[in-house]
Amino acid sequence: MRRSRSVLATVGLAAATALTLTACAGGGDAPAETGGDGSAGGESFSIGISQLAQHPALDAAAEGFQAAFDEAGIDADFDLQNANGEQATATTIAQTFQTSGKDLILAIATPAAQAAAQAIADAPVLFTAVTDPQEAGLVESNDAPGGNVTGTTDLNPVADQLALLKEIMPDAQSVGIIYSSGEVNSQVQVDLAKEAADELGITISEATVTNASEVATAAQTLGDVDAIYVPTDNRVTEAFETVVQYAEDNQVPLFGSEVDQVARGAIATLGLDYYELGYQTGEMAIRILTEDADPASMPVETLSEFLLNVNPGAAERMGITVPEDVLGRADETIE
Repeated sequence: MRRSRSVLATVGLAAATALTLTACAGGGDAPAETGGDGSAGGESFSIGISQLAQHPALDAAAEGFQAAFDEAGIDADFDLQNANGEQATATTIAQTFQTSGKDLILAIATPAAQAAAQAIADAPVLFTAVTDPQEAGLVESNDAPGGNVTGTTDLNPVADQLALLKEIMPDAQSVGIIYSSGEVNSQVQVDLAKEAADELGITISEATVTNASEVATAAQTLGDVDAIYVPTDNRVTEAFETVVQYAEDNQVPLFGSEVDQVARGAIATLGLDYYELGYQTGEMAIRILTEDADPASMPVETLSEFLLNVNPGAAERMGITVPEDVLGRADETIE
């Protein structure tokens, strides 16, 4: 599925040739390159991309980032490396980028961003798919990062997402959340869910994992809950189909936090589009490389629009029906 890009294209430049994205599952494979005709000034940039893990949301962020360069006609070589979910590998990738003289580094997801920020001090580091950059120690503040690191946050409207769950399931009283105990971004979202729970008349049950292989067991330990909610957690998203299978087998409605989760089998979400988030990060990178923008004074950015995506078929398989008024205002309905 490819979402249409309708917002945030502020660098209105030349049309693009097709983009080739090579996701390096093992790390260290050949880089992907833009197919552009070269930047207006004839300059080419070397950009390292450190992606924590390979799953649709992070893949979309990487794709959107590169598309911003492609659509702007900026020539760049992208060295895309995937840490396969391993913090140690993310650290090695960051150290390699440090010694290879990249013009700019993009880190996708919090652990990859933390590794890049720790290893690289003499080149701009941009991050995306990071929920709370300040809490993660990446910036001094979201308004004034203060160093060589800035980027975009994927902080979700968690309270609105749970309100959507409650609208679809008015009688729901308990919601289980599966998340990684090692991801700061996930804990932030769980805390936001707890803050919203009282007003919505629901209780929150938690199940944590340390890697993707534990997701199936974690779903079982949630016990008798009325619904399951999955935040933008990398470990759980890697094994998202496992949660979908559990939800369908046990008739426990599953709600997501980003649009790709709905396409993969969750019932609904009011979520962000990671392609657009990556594209916006690419625009920030272009300003740094071509306009000498200073990361230290570039505030952390986020998307201002969220999409209501609904999957009626998933709802049916999990034993509920999505109300017509929700379907009627959906930005995208998964057939």
